[in-house]
Amino acid sequence: MDDTDQALISLLRQNARLNVADLAHKLKVSRGTVTNRMRRLEDDQVIVGYTVRLRPEAQPERIRAWMGIQVEGNQTRVVIASLLGEPGVAALHDTNGRWDLLAELEAASMAGLSQVLERIRLISGIRNTETSIHLASYR
Repeated sequence: MDDTDQALISLLRQNARLNVADLAHKLKVSRGTVTNRMRRLEDDQVIVGYTVRLRPEAQPERIRAWMGIQVEGNQTRVVIASLLGEPGVAALHDTNGRWDLLAELEAASMAGLSQVLERIRLISGIRNTETSIHLASYR
């Protein structure tokens, strides 16, 4: 990827609904260049989709939390596979430092979150967890 690809991705991250003409104007390239680059980035699976991001306040009924997970020995792949099958896990990240994995959790209620936490604690290969409720986002 070159500087133009990076700039294109940056613009799409800010607003994935920008049309090709606006992207071309902002990048100072032709519409064909933008179309070809987007197609190539999609074909190469650099861009794997476009989505809508909602402010957390737009879904006040959803409970969100972050869970740091410490994995037992060499059980990381087994734990990841189990967590990816858990419907309460919205996203899963591999990290370094104190926690081996960071899970973004979502539930419809505190009772629902409690059930998610209970199911995760039963996964074989998890040594320790720590969960924090998401209160607010600032960016």
